[in-house]
Amino acid sequence: MINIENNKTRFHMEELSTADLWDEFGDRLELVEPLFKSFGAKPSFHGAITTIKCHEDNSLVRETLGEKVQGKVLVIDGGGSLRRALVGDRLAQKGIDNGWEGILVFGCIRDSKIINQMDIGIRALNTVPAKTVKRGVGLKDVQVKFGGVSFVPGHFIYVDEDGIVVSKEALF
Repeated sequence: MINIENNKTRFHMEELSTADLWDEFGDRLELVEPLFKSFGAKPSFHGAITTIKCHEDNSLVRETLGEKVQGKVLVIDGGGSLRRALVGDRLAQKGIDNGWEGILVFGCIRDSKIINQMDIGIRALNTVPAKTVKRGVGLKDVQVKFGGVSFVPGHFIYVDEDGIVVSKEALF
């Protein structure tokens, strides 16, 4: 367990509270609009941001979740599409197997019943059963913007039951 003492607040990695982070560091945080539903068995997660920009094609998502990482969160800008799922149970498992802390999807997922029992945190707009097309189209590690926030690769994201906040630097 890592404890970080800041003037008045002690943070524990396994007891992440975005409300406490906001109280302590609000002047350094961006608040993501509350658009997202929670999926997966991990209620909170945080890490350095890796981004993907794609539209109804999860080829790059599959490739990226196949990379071994530590302490990273994948932020996917799917353009807010509700027509195709960018993440399903197989990709969620790939993320778990390769060390991803969580996934934020500005779009949909599928296989939610299975994902909700998996040791990963995912936030997405909704669910849809339709899978994506595979054209190999998308951009990785580019700045994306949705929910009123710009997500920059290498910045940090903190997610729990209360919401999502983003910081330019690691808070703990």
